[in-house]
Amino acid sequence: MTTNASGALDLDKLFAARLHAARVRPYLATALFALHTVESRRVPTMAVDRYWRCYVSPAFVDRTPVEELAGVWVHEVSHLLRDHHGRGDRVARERGLTGPGERLRMNIAADCEINDDVFGDGLARPEGAVGPAALGLPEGELMEDYLRQFRLGPYTQSLAWLDCGSGADGLAREWDLGPDGAHGLSEQERDAVRFRVAQGVTGRPGNAPKGWQRWAEEALHPPQPWRELLGAAVRSAVSGSGAGEDYTYGRPSRRSAGVPGAVLPSLPDRPGSPWSSTPPARSVTPNWAARSWRSPRSPVPWAAVGTWSPCCRATRPPGSCTRCAVPRGYRWWAAGVRICARASPRHSGRSPAPMSSWP
Repeated sequence: MTTNASGALDLDKLFAARLHAARVRPYLATALFALHTVESRRVPTMAVDRYWRCYVSPAFVDRTPVEELAGVWVHEVSHLLRDHHGRGDRVARERGLTGPGERLRMNIAADCEINDDVFGDGLARPEGAVGPAALGLPEGELMEDYLRQFRLGPYTQSLAWLDCGSGADGLAREWDLGPDGAHGLSEQERDAVRFRVAQGVTGRPGNAPKGWQRWAEEALHPPQPWRELLGAAVRSAVSGSGAGEDYTYGRPSRRSAGVPGAVLPSLPDRPGSPWSSTPPARSVTPNWAARSWRSPRSPVPWAAVGTWSPCCRATRPPGSCTRCAVPRGYRWWAAGVRICARASPRHSGRSPAPMSSWP
């Protein structure tokens, strides 16, 4: 090991370690080379901020081998790719976590999420890297899960020096250059880097750890709030006009051919509306919803989008629908409107399943 007598940052050694990290983890190369290094003697080791700056201690680079420096590179960029700063801010707001002690706990939890499967296969584990096993915790969990399972105490006294920067927990540090500093990435650029890395993981997964593969799938296909989306679709369909309620000249009538010289308006059909598969005289309970989810007749939980037509409103007495004599169990209450519905053979080609066959 050579020592830099001048005390300046050894960029050759630092960049050689980054090149080694890109060789053993090629799917992280885009993120590794997107980091801009900043020399700082106030940083204990290496740290990152949310704007993709990497603050490096010259003394730490001098005393650390290149192989371990490569592991530190991968560790620090993993904080940014997994959005630990944004997630740390959300957890702090939701759980009321304040102070440097709680931020240290977030940093330790974020390190446990990263270090359980990031090393090995050519990437050396840096000295002092904390993992779930050191705290008696299971592997393969997220930062939010680890935060519930440990507190600062005797097991964490040796980790008081740990500081991966504001990019690991969201709390600004004294050495941060801030949003107006030089060489920071914009929000769009940060999202573009994450997208390119996720494409590299899913395109040629190879030996990528399962944690990185799960992260890439969520980055490319983020989970959608299906309850809100389904509710919006239901409200839009229910509040709209029913099928064939008004004539229009936008499309000629089929009977115009029988009346030469006259243009007759048509009575268009409205597209299908959401329908409910709730069984009669039975409330939607979690147990029935679970059975409905598993049932091949119900691809989504207790509701689906089909081709049913609304035919009566809440102003009519229950069971007095004259257009479709459907049982009471087929009526459905949503957005203040009760609708009786029947399948339209023109569109769906199928009828509702018999009530005796419902789960």
